[in-house]
Amino acid sequence: MAASSHRIMLGPLVAAIDQGTSSTRFLVFNSKTAELLSHHQVEIKQSFPKEGWVEEDPKEILQSVYECMERTCEKLTQLNIDISNIKAIGVTNQRETTLVWDKETGEPLYNAIVWLDLRTQSTVERLINKTPGRNKNHLKHKTGLPISTYFSAVKLRWLMDNVDEVHKAVVSHRAMFGTVDSWLIWCLTGGKSGGVHCTDVTNASRTMLFNIHTMDWDPELCKYFGIPMEILPRVRSSSEIYGLMKSGALSGIPISGCLGDQSAALVGQMCFQDGQAKNTYGTGCFLLRNTGVKPVMSEHGLLTTVAYKLGRDKPACYALEGSVAIAGAVVRWLQDNLGIIGSSEELEKLAASVGTSYGCYFVPAFSGLYAPYWEPSARGIICGLTQFTNKSHLAFAALEAVCFQTREILDAMNQDSGIPLTQLQVDGGMTSNKLLMQLQADILCIPVVKPSMPETTALGAAMAAGAAEGVSVWSLNPEDLSEVTSEKFEPQINPEESEFRYARWKKAVEKSMNWETTEPVCNGNGGHIFSSVPLGFYIIGSMLMLIGAKYLTVPGNENYFGQ
Repeated sequence: MAASSHRIMLGPLVAAIDQGTSSTRFLVFNSKTAELLSHHQVEIKQSFPKEGWVEEDPKEILQSVYECMERTCEKLTQLNIDISNIKAIGVTNQRETTLVWDKETGEPLYNAIVWLDLRTQSTVERLINKTPGRNKNHLKHKTGLPISTYFSAVKLRWLMDNVDEVHKAVVSHRAMFGTVDSWLIWCLTGGKSGGVHCTDVTNASRTMLFNIHTMDWDPELCKYFGIPMEILPRVRSSSEIYGLMKSGALSGIPISGCLGDQSAALVGQMCFQDGQAKNTYGTGCFLLRNTGVKPVMSEHGLLTTVAYKLGRDKPACYALEGSVAIAGAVVRWLQDNLGIIGSSEELEKLAASVGTSYGCYFVPAFSGLYAPYWEPSARGIICGLTQFTNKSHLAFAALEAVCFQTREILDAMNQDSGIPLTQLQVDGGMTSNKLLMQLQADILCIPVVKPSMPETTALGAAMAAGAAEGVSVWSLNPEDLSEVTSEKFEPQINPEESEFRYARWKKAVEKSMNWETTEPVCNGNGGHIFSSVPLGFYIIGSMLMLIGAKYLTVPGNENYFGQ
């Protein structure tokens, strides 16, 4: 990449911390060419203490950042690149994931509750039930978001209600709340010894406590969720100097960029114009369309979110977002839970070996359904199975599921904007799967365009950091932005076949809904199941018949079904 003879040519470098749901990375870019010079990645463990619960260790997250920084600096030194050329660091992160820590000890008070987590479903149902008309969009006019398990406010409320250490710390004014960006910036800038407690507008807009019109925490929203405003981080723009690194090889370097991962990808894909869009395939799948300086409210199940604010005195730009909970996570599930693949590369080979799902449809609603349905009661289903179906068909159906979910949010976005997208810009780890990209083009019936440098999320954070006032080593003027080389996937099937497969998918989605509820099972009249006398007799009678059948089994027939 960069030999000693090119050392003088490199110019200023900018680094990015990319802290995702499944891994942490540290990447270093040339600010003049946007070339990726070196990086290091560390996997993050997820724990699942109960069904629907997803947690990560805040200390492990922080340690993974330090490890990635150290290893990347070692690699740069081996390449004869002077790390003193690194002029700024940007942070991009998994959004909504919720942490609370003690500002006096610097210790986390509980594990990070990950955005996918469903433990707050009963809280969400209670909140919706007390709104006028049981309307999940009751707060949307301020937040751009539906009331959902997805966002930080309900996770924070759960921590305050269910974790003694958190409750005590809040009462004694020792608690600090933050999303992953806040935790990292606070720790990296000194922690309990003067660390900066802040977040940026993009991460704040995912909490349900932030007013996207006033661009600040909203007292009424905080009161609605019972959150004391003193525990919240200060909201800053996405591109300004927040503080300086306080330890390690990069001590003294400013942290000057902060964007939630999906906003960072929008910036990294250079989607600065109203109407430009990108789709990121990570643990989940996220389609964002820049709507300019005015927030657009969706009529079709999309979120209104802050896209970026690239400087204290710059205007905020907004985006419409379609969020899918399970994309890359389905690969991990097939690998870790079912054991039918050993790696993500194996999934592509397995699916390509059959080239069809053979009528099998997989709706991976492990955390309910996000956009455009916002249906927490949905659960994953696999349907259309026959005796011919094998693991290769299931692998193909899993890839198709990612594409069908993207089609649903793209359709919603086209309806909201009235201007259909003519091609889709993509990025994220799953885009290395060429079969997936071709399937996506086939199912959308438009070309899919993938940049040759896939690290657009980290690039966006680096761009924000390098462009910050006081750093100014990266120009965001359109004429100065690097030309991006890309690969294009054109649709290869006829639209009729695509529509047929999509209609079958929609049918499968319907069957996944209303599966799980925290309310007791009731009959149609609102009573519990045994309050219906005929139904009660029927169930009890059926149970007695089954018990009786055990004692009336005809000798010699026990093995008829091979039992």
